[in-house]
Order: sequence, then structure tokens, then C-alpha cells
Amino acid sequence: MDSWVWIVIAVAVVIVAAVVIAAVWRARRRARLREAFGPEYERVALDGDGRPDRRGEAELQRRQARRAELEIRPLAAERQQQYLAEWHEIQAMFVDTPDRSVANAEALVSQVMRERGYPVDADFEQQADLISVDHPQLVRDYRQAHRVYERSLSDRADTDELRSSLVYYRSLFSELLAA
Repeated sequence: MDSWVWIVIAVAVVIVAAVVIAAVWRARRRARLREAFGPEYERVALDGDGRPDRRGEAELQRRQARRAELEIRPLAAERQQQYLAEWHEIQAMFVDTPDRSVANAEALVSQVMRERGYPVDADFEQQADLISVDHPQLVRDYRQAHRVYERSLSDRADTDELRSSLVYYRSLFSELLAA
């Protein structure tokens, strides 16, 4: 055989190997993101047909990078107890003023996030994106709770929605205290 045939075969082998390596690398990255983000992966990184979308996966990686830049710190035991007492007050006021209770829950969750090191001065979606890195199982509920809170500001949320919102806030609040 001529030497050019060997060169073509070698180039073909290198190309096939590169394609295989790239496919394996993408599959591993996809699996890591799917495991890390759970249901949030499906919301962000799958297209309408349920296939992985590179832009969505890149967004999840950007979230991880932004989160890695933050210094998230645990709360001191006495602060946990103070926040827990505040939460009990919020729950107790729900019977008489459910909309105010939800507004206070929103504020308390934001306060805990701020003290832990999350940037709560950003817009809500950026907050939720960062929460999705540490608490992917709760971020959907957090978004829903916030939507109800916003609706309650204009008296468009009913009591059942407000109750659900408070439950969602409590789930995230509990995780933020325990972490």
C-alpha cells in the first residue's frame, strides 16, 4: 500500500476516536448535570421533544460557576433558633392574615439567604437559579411560592394558593436552616 493510504487511514482513526471521546465526554457531563439538578435539568436543559439542549446545559454550568464564586456559610445555632421562632410566628399569623404571612415568609427566606451568602439583591430569577444549584428539588416550589406572593400583592391569590405558598417557603426555609 502507498503511504498516502496509511495517512488517510490514520486520519480517519483519529477523527473517529475524537468523535467517540467527545460523545462520551458529553454523555458524562449530561449525566452529572442531570444528577446535580434533578427536575431543574429537565426544565432548563431539555428541548420541547425531551432531548438535551446544549444551551440549556451551558446555562446550568454557568449557574454552577456563579455558585462556586459565592461563599455560602452555615448559620450559627442561635441564629437558627431566632429564625425558627420567627417562622413559628409567621405560621401562627396565617389564620388571620394569610397574605401578610406569605409576604413575611418571602422576606424571612430572603433574609436567611442573605445571611448565608446568597446575593438576594439580584432579581428573583437569578436568586432561584443559584438556589437550584444547592437545592434543585426545591427550586420549582420556590418559584411557585414567589409567583403566589407576587399575585397576593394585588389581592389575586386565594387562601389555598397562599397556604401552598407558605408550605413551599417552609420547605426551602428548613433546608436553608439545616444546611
